[in-house]
Amino acid sequence: MSDEFGESGRPPMGPIQSLNRVVRLDGAGSHAAEVPVEIAGYVKWFDVSKGYGFVVPEAGGTDILLHVTILKRDGFNAIAEGARIVLEAVEKVRGRQAVRVISIDTSAGRHPSEMPLARTNVAVAPTSGLERMVVKWFNRLRGFGFVSTGEGAPDVFVHMETLRRYGLVELVPGQTVLVRYGPGPKGLMAAEIHLEQGGASVAH
Repeated sequence: MSDEFGESGRPPMGPIQSLNRVVRLDGAGSHAAEVPVEIAGYVKWFDVSKGYGFVVPEAGGTDILLHVTILKRDGFNAIAEGARIVLEAVEKVRGRQAVRVISIDTSAGRHPSEMPLARTNVAVAPTSGLERMVVKWFNRLRGFGFVSTGEGAPDVFVHMETLRRYGLVELVPGQTVLVRYGPGPKGLMAAEIHLEQGGASVAH
């Protein structure tokens, strides 16, 4: 019996059990597609209050979802839009998702004009005159913002393409602008925009 089972006289169950475990892990029921892949990219936008944001890969491809829990777990309390980021991501049913943040370099962030912008093919026919409005919010990386004539008045959507059409590169909250607007698919949209003479005002 000792010749058949070795010097110990016991069946070699350890190696067989280990082999079975490896086969089960690598079998058809495993999640082999979720192997993390290291990717470098730029932060498209990130909203701490919403708890997530998206990263644009340098090499192209779909955006990567980044949750604030992953960010904080890896020792990063804040993240700047446009910053260069290196992370590990996995392929999920709904797209790529970050599972680890390796590094964030805010000094290497690209200027928003270098970032890909969402484009709009909506042509807005102005139905208003040139009205004085104040910028409520604007995000260069996301490529849009909102202006309004005042509290209680409807917001008017402003797309980055409209800004560029009239020689502007950004808007600042509290800034005064002159706008012609009209109905768009989801509400009022700016068709024409100019800075008010005298420069930008500052939000209080």
